[in-house]
Amino acid sequence: MDEETRALLTLVLAGGGLAARRALACARPCVAAALDAGPVAWRQAGCSPGQQRRLAAPDAGALNDALRWLQQADHHLVAASDERFPDLLRSIPEPPLALFVHGDPATAWHPAIAVVGSRSPTPGGRALAAEFSTGFCQAGLAVTSGLAAGVDAAAHQAALAAGGVTVAVIGNGPDLVFPSHHVALQREIATRGAVVSEYPPGTPARPAHFPARNRLVAGLTVATVVIEAANRSGALITARLAAEAGREVCALPGSVRNPRAAGCHRLIRDGAALVEAPAEVMALVAPLLARALPDLQSRLQAPTEQGRRAHLPAHLASEPDYQTLWKALDHDPIPMDSLIMHCGLTAARLSSMLLAMELAGIVVCEHGRYCRNPGFPTSTAS
Repeated sequence: MDEETRALLTLVLAGGGLAARRALACARPCVAAALDAGPVAWRQAGCSPGQQRRLAAPDAGALNDALRWLQQADHHLVAASDERFPDLLRSIPEPPLALFVHGDPATAWHPAIAVVGSRSPTPGGRALAAEFSTGFCQAGLAVTSGLAAGVDAAAHQAALAAGGVTVAVIGNGPDLVFPSHHVALQREIATRGAVVSEYPPGTPARPAHFPARNRLVAGLTVATVVIEAANRSGALITARLAAEAGREVCALPGSVRNPRAAGCHRLIRDGAALVEAPAEVMALVAPLLARALPDLQSRLQAPTEQGRRAHLPAHLASEPDYQTLWKALDHDPIPMDSLIMHCGLTAARLSSMLLAMELAGIVVCEHGRYCRNPGFPTSTAS
C-alpha cells in the first residue's frame, strides 16, 4: 500500500475533532507530507494532545486491519482531495476526511434523493417509502438512506427491486453490519450500488455515530424526504442538516392520531415542502439537477451516445405518457406550458419525466425550454 494511503489512514484513525485534522491535511501538498511535518505542525493545525499521540504512534492493529480491508475487491478509500469524492459532500459544513466505500465509488456521484423515517413505521409508511423510492429510481435518480430498520430498509429494498441505484451510509466500519439482520441487504447494496462510511474497518456502531452518519446522508443528496418520523426521530436530524446544507427538505403528512407523523408535521410547520407523490419532489429538484446535468453526465459517463443511437430506454418507452411527451417534443425548444397543453399532464408529472429524459441524454433544456437532443434520431419512439 502506498505511503499516502497509510498517512490518510493514520489521520483518520487519530480520531477527535475533524477541523484540526482537515486543517493539517490541507497545510501540505499531501497528507504524508503533513504527517512528516511533525508535532509542531500538528499542534499549529489545532490537533489535541491525544491526536498528536495517535499521529506519532498509530494503532498498528487498526491500521493493518484497514489495509487488509482495502486489499479486497471493490473496497476503496476515497480522500476528500480525490476526484472521486462527491462534490455535493464537499460543500457541507463538516465534510469527512475520507470515505470507505464498498462497491462503486462513482455511485455516490449519482443524483440522489434521501428517503428516511421511522425505524418502526406503519405498514402504510413502509409502503410509501417503497412507492417514493421506486418513483425516484424510475426517473433515473438514486435513493440514499442509512440502512436502518424500517423506512430506510424499505427504501433500499424498493430501489433494488426497481433496478435502480441505491447508496447506504452507515454509522460503523464498512466491514460490519448494523442492524445484524441486514447482512444480505448490505451485501446486495454493495454489489449493485455502494455502502459508504467515514469510519474505518472494525469500528462498531455507537449512538454518537448516527447523527454524524445522518449529515452524510443529507450531504450526498439534493433533497431529503421524511416518511413517518416521531418528534424525537433521527430523521429530523437528517432533515435539519439537509436544510443547513441548502438542500430541499420534504415531508409526508399523516394522521394527527399517528405519533409517527408528528415529526413530519413539525417539519412542514417549519417550512419543509408538503409532498404527496414522488413527482412533487422531482419537480422541486428538477431546476437544480438541470443546472448540474452537463457535469453529472460527464462525471457519470451517462449513456448519451448510446441513447443517441438507440430507442427510448425500455422503462420509459413502455409508458404511454413518455411516448406522448416524446411526440410533443421537437428539435426547436418548447416551453413547459405548451408541453402541458399538448400532453394533458400536470407540471409536476412533466418535470419528473423531462428530468428522466435529460438524464438519459435524449432531451436537452435551453433557458427553461425543452427539445429533443439534436443527436438523438427522430425516427425512434415515433
